[in-house]
Amino acid sequence: MPSAVRGALVQRVSARPDGPLDVTWLAADTARLPRGRILLRWEPASSGGWDITAHLGLATTDVHLASWPAATDDWPRLIRPTIHEVLGLSVALAVATAALDLSNHLAQV
Repeated sequence: MPSAVRGALVQRVSARPDGPLDVTWLAADTARLPRGRILLRWEPASSGGWDITAHLGLATTDVHLASWPAATDDWPRLIRPTIHEVLGLSVALAVATAALDLSNHLAQV
């Protein structure tokens, strides 16, 4: 990864095993991850392959989501199911939160 980046921000992930995993670089000076977004970092593993970590942006903090130590060069295929499921859950949580906020607002009117 370039030295001026914090990692790769997942933009889109296909449900298909051979589908795209689109990312953009996230600048190293970015304070926090956007809510519901996933940041990937990878570096060469000491035993070969790649050490990959994923972090998830929540409302008040970033949390460690998963690690894949010494993953093979085909690591995007390995991590895709986890990233796809977490992004889907994050969207569902955002919709549920918006519905609850609207319900609370209507109850106060």
